[in-house]
Order: sequence, then C-alpha cells, then structure tokens
Amino acid sequence: MKYSSQQENIRLPLPEENDDEMFAIVNKVLGGSRMDVSCADGKNRLARIPGGKRRRIKRINMGDLLIITPWDIQNEKADIQHRYNKYQARYLSKKQMLPSEVDVF
Repeated sequence: MKYSSQQENIRLPLPEENDDEMFAIVNKVLGGSRMDVSCADGKNRLARIPGGKRRRIKRINMGDLLIITPWDIQNEKADIQHRYNKYQARYLSKKQMLPSEVDVF
C-alpha cells in the first residue's frame, strides 16, 4: 500500500497496481473472517482476513470499502489488506479516486 499525500495533507492508503491490489465493496459477511466482495474489475470474490491482520482490521460490515489482493492460484479468492471507515470512503468518492464499479458513496 502506498500513501497518497493530497494538498490538504490527508494520507490514505491506496491500492498498488504492481501488487495487483484493488478496491472492493462487501456484499455479504459470511462469518469466520470471510466475506463475499464485489471487486473493481467486475468480479465477485470470496475474501478473507489473513491471520496476522485480524487484530488490526476490526469489524467489517456490509457496504464497507476495502483494499484486496486476489490470490495467484485461485483468482476467485482474495485477501483483505485494508478497510476504510465511512469518512475515508466518502472522501475518496468526493475526490473521484474510486472506480465506477465500487463507487456507491
């Protein structure tokens, strides 16, 4: 994740293109740190919170904006890298930094 610095000095992590990271929206929370997400490339994937990040990424609800990384082996599964709160998601939407597939804010 790289941090973007705007004129207003607000730093938010953004997906890195060379690491295959992308934005996603949570469709359904399945339990067991798994959820169904709609990704910026138009696909639905089964995403999970990796073990070491379970403490840092708190509660994830339906409609949350995430950064995910699809798996190399199975492209229909992904790992969650970051969760934005609602104010950060609205800020990214206002600055038109979100793709149209995930811009619901």
